[in-house]
Amino acid sequence: MPTNTSIPTLDGKSTFPAYVVEPEGPPRGAIIVIQEIFGVNPGIARKTEDWAAAGYLAVAPDVFWRQQPGVEFNPDAPEEFQQAIGFMMKHDFEAGVQDVEAVIHWIRREQGLAKVGLEGFCMGGKIAYMAAARTDVDASVGYYGVGIDQMLGESHAIAKPLLLHVPTSDGFVPADAQKAMHAGLDGNAHVTIHDYEGLDHGFADTFGTRRDKDGAKLAEKRTAEFFATNVG
Repeated sequence: MPTNTSIPTLDGKSTFPAYVVEPEGPPRGAIIVIQEIFGVNPGIARKTEDWAAAGYLAVAPDVFWRQQPGVEFNPDAPEEFQQAIGFMMKHDFEAGVQDVEAVIHWIRREQGLAKVGLEGFCMGGKIAYMAAARTDVDASVGYYGVGIDQMLGESHAIAKPLLLHVPTSDGFVPADAQKAMHAGLDGNAHVTIHDYEGLDHGFADTFGTRRDKDGAKLAEKRTAEFFATNVG
């Protein structure tokens, strides 16, 4: 895992690793990249680097640091996929959102950047939704977030823009869950949901067999425009 920075927890009693990439010139804002269940692997590292290349300070925190710092898995390797699920099942999402808030504070206070966006994938997509409801992040994007339909009671707290990418053939987010998300969020002026007909979970992966080139490019274009409008 290419982590290169330590960020203080909210209580200041510990630190956690993150991969931070700076742009060549003055940052136009900051983007937090939240991993899938596979850690800060090469795909997440590349997404972080791409945001820096687009002019943002980019930060990918190690979400699983409380269990084991530095883990990374290959989603195309079945054994590693199962190991990653085990880490996700043991993850403390409440503490994880506090870590997101700690990253936001670090960016604003230590890096001097007021505008912060967050992009999350899979498990990170759920965290993007939670961050939109529980933190003051300026804009959030969730790709194929799992379990959002179980957290719709928090939607009233979303006060900043949230963009959700939902593949309609997602094996981890069934049709009933997608229907509930639309019913609970379509009326929220802060939330935009884009459906991707026939695509499956992981369609926007950077590498590997799950990536759908056309779908990924469309979602990435929409995300870039969303952050340009709401972050800088």
